[in-house]
Formats: sequence, structure tokens, C-alpha cells
Amino acid sequence: MPKPWKRRLIRGLGVVAALLAAFVLVVLVDGWRAFGQRAQGERRGRVESSPQWGDGVFENPQPLWNDAWGTIKGIFTASSEGSPLHPLTFESVDRSRFATPPASGMRVTWLGHSTLLLEIDGHRILTDPVWGERSSPLSWLGPARWYPPPLPLDQLPKLDAVVISHDHYDHLDYPTITALAGLDTMFIAPLGVTAHLEYWGVPAERIVEVDWWDRTQVGDLEIVCVPARHASGRMLFGMNTTLWAGYAVLGPQHRAYFSGDTGLFPALAEIGERLGPFDLTMIEAGAYHSAWPDWHLGPEQAVVAHQMVRGRVMLPIHWGLFNLAFHGWTEPIERVLVAAESSGVVVLAPRPGQSVEPEAPGPMEAWWPEVSWRTGAQDPIVATLME
Repeated sequence: MPKPWKRRLIRGLGVVAALLAAFVLVVLVDGWRAFGQRAQGERRGRVESSPQWGDGVFENPQPLWNDAWGTIKGIFTASSEGSPLHPLTFESVDRSRFATPPASGMRVTWLGHSTLLLEIDGHRILTDPVWGERSSPLSWLGPARWYPPPLPLDQLPKLDAVVISHDHYDHLDYPTITALAGLDTMFIAPLGVTAHLEYWGVPAERIVEVDWWDRTQVGDLEIVCVPARHASGRMLFGMNTTLWAGYAVLGPQHRAYFSGDTGLFPALAEIGERLGPFDLTMIEAGAYHSAWPDWHLGPEQAVVAHQMVRGRVMLPIHWGLFNLAFHGWTEPIERVLVAAESSGVVVLAPRPGQSVEPEAPGPMEAWWPEVSWRTGAQDPIVATLME
């Protein structure tokens, strides 16, 4: 017969296992719709016929390197200012702002993280729309946004296209897509991601599914799906069964590049050669760590990527809304500005909700507070396999 302490240990482990099982069940039930759906039928056939598909998943030409121990250490050395300590101010936006076209022909409104409303040559493109409260499948758990959406969903102007870069929660938001599903606009998304959209109510006839280098005509614009170095997935199983990408938006007068999420990789130069130069680049610069240097660019490599794609004016994105890494929340923009100054790169740093024309940006004002941050020399982010 087991000793009393063993019986207590067994009972304790049983309670822990039961609580864990109950928690998993609650998460599965509550997040079921938000998890999305795998591609099936014809969509599955297109996925598996992609040149990027191999051994049951999508693959990067340059694999992602990860240091698990470095990530664990990062948890214990994370900045104490990973999120704002005080409420942030932002510009409230309504659709009346967009009634007057930009004088230069191109204007961009940053709505936080990777959500932007791009006006270019008479068209409006919305990128990676996230209006939800959390970067999560759940409404009660996960990274919470730091301020309300600057532009309410019911104030969106008429859109010509919504482009999705990949299906991570901070880029593909279930409550936002269900709210947008009834709009009379086109949704452009990479292979496999379109299954989520259709599952959430976007009519199939308004969905365009794209692979790297595919081109889609939107009025006078040509939107080109371009390579990225990243990953995908909305659950622990089934990772990398949808594609990740960036986009080039080519108009009669202007060109813009939206990176989505990417690490540094050689094909950025090919994007610049084939589709550049770009009047505006919208490049992710936040949520990085040296333990996973290929998943995201990091500030200094964001500036390098801007140069590789032959950009003229750079707008750093993928920061300023969620705490998704271990660095201080203002660190991405501070380090971008340092790297850009030494490289002679022009940077836009609008306040959330602010609209700016890259050809007439006006003076830059630091709208964020002064908080501690680590420099690029103190914490370098260096991608692997760049040759």
C-alpha cells in the first residue's frame, strides 16, 4: 500500500491533470472558430502544388534558426517596460478624413502594429486588419492591445482590397474578419489562409488566393504577392500549413512595399530588382530577439531590408500595439531611427491614427515617451544563412 505522502502526491497530480484538461477543453471550445480551418479540396490541391510546399509543410529557402535556451533566458531578462506604463494618446479617425484624396497621390494611415490604410493612386488598401482586443483566439487571455482602434470599423471608407500576409493572430484577427466579411471588397491572402476567410464568412468569389510572385489586378493597381521568411499557424499542431508573404502594390504613379512578417533573407534584393524602387516601404521592425533572429527583422535589419528592396521612405511597423517580445516597447522605433540616421534613410514615425504623405511628410515628432532601451550593439539581431 502506498505511503501517505505518495497518496497525497498522486492525488495532487491527479488534480493538476484534471485542471489542465479542463483548461484545454475551455480553450478548445472558446477558441474553436478563431482557430480557423485547414484547406480542403481544390484549395488543398493548390497548397500542395506550390513550389514552396515540401514534406507536408511550407518551407523557407533559408530555414529559421531557434535557440530554445536563449528564449527561456529572455523570459527572465525581459524589459520591465515591455508595455506602456501610462495610457497612450492616439489620433481618432473617421471616414471624413478620406473624402479628400491625398495631394501627392499617396497617403498612409498607421492604425497600430501592421494594420495600415494605404491610399495609392486613387485606391484604398487595408493591410492585416486587427481590431480585436487581443492577439489571441480567446477574448480573455493573450496579449491585449494598448489603445482602442483609432479608426472604428463602422467608419472605414470604401476599400478596394484587404491584403493578409499570414495567419498569426496579430495579423489575422477572427472578430475583425467576421466584421469585414460583409464588405463589398476583395480579400487577397496567401495559400491556405483563404480557407480561414471562407470559414469565417467571406464569400469565396471575393477571395483571391496567391502564391509568391502571383499578380492580382485591383483597378489600376497591380498587387504582387512577394516572398517572406517567416512561419504560420494558429495552433500547436498544423504549423506551417499556410503560406506567409509580403506584398508590392504597384500603381500608375507610385509603388509601395508591405513586408508582412519576415526575417532578413536574400530574396529581398530580388523584390527590389523586379518590382522597385518603392516610394514607400512598410517594414516590420518590432517583436524580435537574438534567440530567433530569422523570424523578424529587428530594427537595424529593417533598415537594411528597406535598402535591399530599394525603398525611398520607410515606415516601421509591427510595434506600438502589443507586447509580443522581451524588449522595451519603444525600443524598435528608437533603434530604427539610430540605424536610419547612420544610413541616410528617411523614416516616418506617425502617431497611431495619424495620416502622412511620404512625399511631404513634414517634421517628425517623437510621440512616445523616453524609456530605457537596449541598443543594437548591446543586443544585435543577426539573421542566419544570408549567403
